[in-house]
Amino acid sequence: MSDATATLNIEETAPRSAPPDPRLAGPAGVLIIDDEAAIRDSLETLLTMEGFQVTTAVDGASGIEQLAQREFDLVLLDLSLPGESGMELLPKILEMHPGMPVIMITAFGTVANVVEAIRAGAENFVQKPWDNEKLLADIRAAVARKRAEEEVVQLKRTLKQRYNFENIIGKSDPMLRLFDLVAQVAPSRSTVLIQGESGTGKELIAKALHANSPRRDKPFVPVNTGAVPSDLLESTLFGHVKGAFTSAVAAKKGLFEVANGGTLFLDEIGTMSMDMQAKILRVLQDRRFMHLGGTQEIQVDVRIIAATNVDLQVAVREGRFREDLFYRLNVICLELPPLRARRQDIPLLAAHFLKMYADENGTAVPSLAPDAMRILMDYEWPGNVRELENAMERGVVLATSSAITPDLLPASLTGNNYSATLLDHRPDASLFDLMEEIERRIIADRLERCHWNQTEAAEYFKIPLSTLNQKIKRLNVEIKKRGRE
Repeated sequence: MSDATATLNIEETAPRSAPPDPRLAGPAGVLIIDDEAAIRDSLETLLTMEGFQVTTAVDGASGIEQLAQREFDLVLLDLSLPGESGMELLPKILEMHPGMPVIMITAFGTVANVVEAIRAGAENFVQKPWDNEKLLADIRAAVARKRAEEEVVQLKRTLKQRYNFENIIGKSDPMLRLFDLVAQVAPSRSTVLIQGESGTGKELIAKALHANSPRRDKPFVPVNTGAVPSDLLESTLFGHVKGAFTSAVAAKKGLFEVANGGTLFLDEIGTMSMDMQAKILRVLQDRRFMHLGGTQEIQVDVRIIAATNVDLQVAVREGRFREDLFYRLNVICLELPPLRARRQDIPLLAAHFLKMYADENGTAVPSLAPDAMRILMDYEWPGNVRELENAMERGVVLATSSAITPDLLPASLTGNNYSATLLDHRPDASLFDLMEEIERRIIADRLERCHWNQTEAAEYFKIPLSTLNQKIKRLNVEIKKRGRE
């Protein structure tokens, strides 16, 4: 392996964007199905003035005929129609066009009607006479959700065909440049170092490198080195012989052997002890190692992909990371952009997570209210894509209507602060008590965003892990089981 380092900058390669789907361009198409001419005319005038492309139908049969002839972004459906009612027509529309937003309109909006329509798959329910601004806001939100979902599907299909990427979403220039670099680097056997802030998707990029390499049919083995206690990490990576330590009642293979012929992904490599770094360096140099407690050398053919959210060059200067290991790992370096540097991808990612968690929970996919989307676009996202995913999961679980409004977003996004809430609820508390409670909530909030990874939280707070553990115990911070990485 050469010691030469090829650091690839995502600014150096021109993006190759996918051709746009014609269905996603131009004015949104709305189909109005209502038997009252005055209602049809009023809605058509309102929507046409707002730039929508409007088609009308007087009953269910003509509405179905229109839906068979062309694509629409949304249907406004009257509940009371001659012949088939709106409730009878709704499942037929959704069978023809799954995911089509349908807003029901009626003069008799009972609670039972609303519940039945929403359960049947309606996007929303509007009662006559309607408020023009609210109706337009509901329509815009529903159309935006549908188009974002369609764009996600098209983007995934394009990335799958071109790059063989799974579950990676992005159309911004930084991501398109990164995709081209991943496709270029993947076929080689060179070691790759992936750098980026926590929550940017480093493991997804590592999987893409593996999937596009000649090793794709061999194992991809990820290990979060920061989550494994240092005294167990050597055994985890290299395996051990029977009796190597007190609890070693049987011999066990390490992850280097499990990954033989494939790829070993070492996440959070910047947290490794200096002693462990020396052992990793030897494997990179010789492709040989010994089981813990063993005497026989084992040869493996493993591609190493490492990832870190810390600046390893700074760690080298501070004596926390071996310089020779850094250069061995840094043969090819890929920099992942933070979410705030790729804001164009936020609506696509939000749509993807909303659908994913709605499917998991067996609920209808909610849309994002325009003011909620503005909050997402303006937020700085210190937790990156993972923080956005958590916010969308929360919105799906808490939503009681078809739209996610700002009050359903985490307080960290909306600017609601801890101190104001505490002062309202604990007017007799001392300053010391209030400060402890604020600290407790801040730590719990950060741990939740890090999926309860205490090492990652300590790095975010720029304090030793031992200090964070002491605070967790002193403040009685509840630690939950770690979730999705």
